[in-house]
Amino acid sequence: MFQRVLWVSLTQALRSVAIVLLPIAFISLLAWATAGSSNGNTSDPIRAAMWIWLGAHHVPFSLVLPPGGEHGLLSYLPLGAMIFPLLAIRSGFIRACERINANAQEKQLTRVILTLVYAGIASLMTWGSTTTAIAPNMYLTPVLVIAISWVATISSTSSTSRARRYEISPKEISIHVVAIMVGAASLVFGIALFLNLKTVENLTTILQPGFIGGLFLLILNILYLPNAIIATLSYLGGAGFAIGSHTLISPLTHRVSEIPALPFLGGLPTGRHPLALLSIVGFVAVGALMYSVSITQSSRVIFKSYFFTTVTVGVFALLSSGSLITSAMSAVGVSPWKMPLLVASELGLGILLGMLLPRLLDAFPRSRA
Repeated sequence: MFQRVLWVSLTQALRSVAIVLLPIAFISLLAWATAGSSNGNTSDPIRAAMWIWLGAHHVPFSLVLPPGGEHGLLSYLPLGAMIFPLLAIRSGFIRACERINANAQEKQLTRVILTLVYAGIASLMTWGSTTTAIAPNMYLTPVLVIAISWVATISSTSSTSRARRYEISPKEISIHVVAIMVGAASLVFGIALFLNLKTVENLTTILQPGFIGGLFLLILNILYLPNAIIATLSYLGGAGFAIGSHTLISPLTHRVSEIPALPFLGGLPTGRHPLALLSIVGFVAVGALMYSVSITQSSRVIFKSYFFTTVTVGVFALLSSGSLITSAMSAVGVSPWKMPLLVASELGLGILLGMLLPRLLDAFPRSRA
């Protein structure tokens, strides 16, 4: 039984890698052929494909920048690119379980083997693609890839009883709460981008990418949209975000000199907007809604849903921040600690108000009587 699970998991791990890597390799070869090269060494686009594949798994890169050999770091990576390895690993896991007709124990074994094999392949790619100028982080690669694989292979089946079928679990409450907040931030960002289409057009014109370059630029901007949405969420929560070292864009602060020539940054605020802090009321209302949904079950459900929501926001904040190559852009995105802290405080205030207000309203008529 073990040999069969091992073989099927190995083949599906290779398949999951190939599903994402092969299209990237084709695009890299197309870009290399279109741009032209001083030599005919095709190892350059293949190595670039491995870098893009690792970047989709959020692996940071250490860089040596010409001409002076200054050290840089690329850790501000597109959050939207993670959907491709997640779907590929998920598909491979489901296919592996179907091939062996796995029971619960075999599913766990398949999950472990597929995750370890996938992480091993990623580590080999990191080692094989490292150069003196660009080096993926060898130590973080297995950690990040294992985390992504583990999340992608979470079973969707539930063992809840029929009597509890209509109860909402803390994870489901957390998912709905995060979806509400991210949906509202997406709407605000979309409106801001629509109102600043001229700025978006100017940023695109400055780059002059051409047809192929314009296509790649469009894909890059789409993949970076989740980062922009999380930054909008942080802005609405009051924490703001950075576009470089010693910069801050928040409702009360607008400290930024210049921005990278990326079209999706055309929706950035152009100054201070203190009235945007009114959106904090929305976070408090979401916290009160979380309490009203959870109160029909138990206080433990309230605590767990609040905990899961805070952790999810913290993970989003961590993945949506980092460094963008140069020292001048060493801080880009949201604060990994400030945004989760403020959002958690605002949601906690909503939960507290949801607990206390009904009691105060019940006690008020009695005190008048």
